[in-house]
Amino acid sequence: QVPLVESGGGLVQAGASLRLSCAASGRIFSSLAMGWFRQAPGKERESVAAINWTGGMTYYADSVKGRFTISRDNAKNTVYLQMDSLKPEDTAVYYCAADRRIGLRRTVADYEYWGQGTQVTVSS
Repeated sequence: QVPLVESGGGLVQAGASLRLSCAASGRIFSSLAMGWFRQAPGKERESVAAINWTGGMTYYADSVKGRFTISRDNAKNTVYLQMDSLKPEDTAVYYCAADRRIGLRRTVADYEYWGQGTQVTVSS
């Protein structure tokens, strides 16, 4: 098991920024592929961003490219999602996910461990 705890969500106005954090327990964090997903009411969970274990490879959904940045600090067992220029359509519950396999993981089915989620609400 790899417990994951997200934080940093909240209610902001359009155009604002938020930084989500996902803290992981255990000594294997530095070897995990990590990702951020989101799920809006009535919609399927979708990939937002992903990062490999070194941080040298990243992936972004087209809808967030140029606005969101994923990063990780292996010394702190934490992965971040910096969200800038937020839009109302970014409103969702954001989930952190982890997987022990090598490489970028882009789909829900690719991930083994999940956090409980943090709500992000962007008002217009």
